[in-house]
Amino acid sequence: MTRTSTSRTSASPGSAAGRLDDVRCITFDFGNTLVPVDRAALRRVVDLTGEWAIRHLEAVPIETFHAVWAEERERQFREEIPRFREADLAIRFGRVIARLRGMAAPPPDLEWDDATAAGRSDPGEIAAAVEVYSRSFVEAIPPPPGVGPLLARLVADRRLGILSNWPFAATIDRYVEAAAVVVSQRIGSIKPHPSIFAAAQAALGAPTPAVCLHVGDDWAADVVGAIRAGWRAAHVHGRPEDSPLPSSETDGSVEANLELAALVDLEAALPALAARQ
Repeated sequence: MTRTSTSRTSASPGSAAGRLDDVRCITFDFGNTLVPVDRAALRRVVDLTGEWAIRHLEAVPIETFHAVWAEERERQFREEIPRFREADLAIRFGRVIARLRGMAAPPPDLEWDDATAAGRSDPGEIAAAVEVYSRSFVEAIPPPPGVGPLLARLVADRRLGILSNWPFAATIDRYVEAAAVVVSQRIGSIKPHPSIFAAAQAALGAPTPAVCLHVGDDWAADVVGAIRAGWRAAHVHGRPEDSPLPSSETDGSVEANLELAALVDLEAALPALAARQ
């Protein structure tokens, strides 16, 4: 499920292979690690969702839906990420539907009155909208080849999981089967907060953080978060250049155990545990 690229596998001097010998659990970020998400693909997801919304919820131009959706997405990221909270998809739909039905958005310096916004829709409408978005994501962004076989080989001697910031966990459930799927929407915090790494460690049954490796594309969320939680970290560089998903720049505050040009390079960088057991 990743793009082919030239190899760029490297490790910290004197560390990588030796310090990864005892890795027994591996978790993967979802967006832009397991599934690349470029701008056009995500636009297609919003298109499909908007087409459904204006048929079933409120007849407005698709451009209006896109504008309202973009504004509320940006507002959620601005408000929630600094608090290490997920931008919940159901809350976003409640706000979007309320605005499409005439409720004014609050000024930028004030928070939404979500209780009042909820009065403009019913729970069934919100649930249906979230489900459409989830299925549209799977339809518009199919998993690329390569990662499925990779995961099948890795699971022979390690426990695998998904550890991701994502606003609707059921979307990830539709893509993969893993020992654990730990998603911010279910945990109540986002990477790099240590609580979500602790939840993943518990879900995988890992005795200590040191036997866990997290693989991801976002420096602050995936690498810094993992290292500061006592995990090992692999930094994947094969992110689509125009991806609209949040990201951060490498700042040198920690050192990744592995630097990978693409996810498929991971297997060659890991010791073969099965051969020694």
